[in-house]
Amino acid sequence: MAERRLVIGALDRRGDGIAEGDGAMIRVPGTLPGETVIADGDGERLRLLSLVAPSPERVVPFCKHYDRCGGCQLQHWREEPYRTWKQGLVEAALRSRGIDASVRTLIDAHGEGRRRVSIHVRRKDGIVTAGFMAARSHTLLDLDICPILVPALSPAFDIARAIGEKTGDGDVALTATEGGLDVGIRAERKVVEPEMAKFASLAASLDLARLSLNGSVVATIRPPLVLMGKAQVAVPPGSFLQATARGETELGSVVSAALGKAKTVADLFSGCGPFTFRMAERAKVQAYDSDRPAIASLQAAARGTAGLKPITATVRDLFREPLVANELKAFDAVVFDPPRAGAEAQSRQLAKSRVKTVIAVSCDVQSLARDAAILVAGGYTLDALTAVDQFKWTSHVEIVAVFRKT
Repeated sequence: MAERRLVIGALDRRGDGIAEGDGAMIRVPGTLPGETVIADGDGERLRLLSLVAPSPERVVPFCKHYDRCGGCQLQHWREEPYRTWKQGLVEAALRSRGIDASVRTLIDAHGEGRRRVSIHVRRKDGIVTAGFMAARSHTLLDLDICPILVPALSPAFDIARAIGEKTGDGDVALTATEGGLDVGIRAERKVVEPEMAKFASLAASLDLARLSLNGSVVATIRPPLVLMGKAQVAVPPGSFLQATARGETELGSVVSAALGKAKTVADLFSGCGPFTFRMAERAKVQAYDSDRPAIASLQAAARGTAGLKPITATVRDLFREPLVANELKAFDAVVFDPPRAGAEAQSRQLAKSRVKTVIAVSCDVQSLARDAAILVAGGYTLDALTAVDQFKWTSHVEIVAVFRKT
C-alpha cells in the first residue's frame, strides 16, 4: 500500500473527503475541503495518515474515542461550514430529481443528546467487552462513555457489560424514558426459560424501567413512558422513536405549524404517535401504521389524554396497501414519516389526490427526493423545506418538506 499525497476538493454525501487521483475519485474519511493530506490503502477509499496542510475549518474533536470509533464522522469540522454542507445535502438530492429548492433553515436538535443507543457485546477469553465497532472495521471498541448521549445513558456501557456476563455475545439497546432506562437484549444464543428469573433479578438490581430479551418482556418495574405532546406513551419494546427528544419536539413543531387550518389529518407511518398527539391539539387525526404494538400504545395513550381532538388509529401496511386517492378525500392534510426506504407507493396515490397539504418527513434525502418528485409531477408545489439536525456530527439529517396543491 503506497502512500499518496492528495488535495481534498470536497466532501461526499457520506462525509468522506474527495480527491482526484489517476483519473478516479478517491475518498479519504476524516478530511476536509482544501486540505493536503497523506493517505494510503487500496481501492477508492484510503486511510488518512497525516495532514500536510490542515484546513482552518478543522477543530479538535471533543470525544476521546473519535479517531477510532465508527459512530460520529464530522466532529473535526467547525460548526458553520458543517451546517452549510448539511443543508447542501438536501438541496443537491432534490436538484438531482429536477426540483430546485432551498432549505429554509437547519435546526440544531441535538438537545441534551441521543436518548437511544445500541451497544455490541462480545465475550472473548472470559472477558466481556461492550461498545461500538471501529470505523470501517469489525473490531469492537470497549468503551466507557459516549459524550453524545443524554446523561441518563451514562451507565449504558457498564449495563451492557453486566448483561453480557449472562448472555454472552449480542446487542443491547437502551432508551432513556420518563420511567428510567428501557433495555432490550438481542442475544445470539438461545436463552432457556429457567434463566428468565435471573434476568428479572438483574433488571431490578440495575434499576431498569423494563427489560426485554429477544423481543419478549422479562420484567417491567416502571412503565417506560415517553412524552409526546400532551400524551404519556408507553413505548413498546423495539418501537421506533426519534433519536433525540429535542428532535421530536422540533419536527413536531414544524409539522404542526404547516397544517394551517386543516381540520382532518391523516398521520401515515404514525408509530406511537409523536406527530399524532401534537396535531390532535388542533385537528382530528387518523393514524395508520403496520406496527400493531405501536398502534395499541397510541390508542391507549389517546384514551388517557384529555384536551385533544378525536384520534383514531388503524393497523395498515402502507407499503402494500397505501391509502388510495378516494380514501384521501376525507383529509385536509396528510403527514407521512416512513422508514428510510421512503413512501413511493403512498406518494403515487397522494399525487392522484386533491389533498391540499402534504407534509413529508424523512431521514433519507434520496428517498425524500424521489417521493417529492412524484408529488411535484402530480401537481404539488414544494412550499417549504426544513432540515432538522438530530444526528449531529454525522451525514444523516431529518427533512420536513411541505407540499401544497391548489
